[in-house]
Amino acid sequence: MVVVPVRCPQCQGIDVVKYGKQANGAERCRCNHPDCPRRIFLLQYHDTGRLPAIKQRIVDLTLNDCGIRDIVRVLRVSSATVINTLKKRSQVSNK
Repeated sequence: MVVVPVRCPQCQGIDVVKYGKQANGAERCRCNHPDCPRRIFLLQYHDTGRLPAIKQRIVDLTLNDCGIRDIVRVLRVSSATVINTLKKRSQVSNK
């Protein structure tokens, strides 16, 4: 049997514990590092639009003059995900 340490996707810390399950059965984990801004995360996301890598690709494609419908078609996420991601990124950059 091999033990693989789970790392927090935000701070890369290994001080992670199990923290219950979602309604769909996905296991949640909690980062116990005191300075980590992201406390609870999933080991495996079923909704790909929530992945940080997909959100970064949405921003990158927008900066390269791709439209919302193009991004939806390429990444296979909903248009609401694309619009909400761009709104949140613009609010962060305005502060």
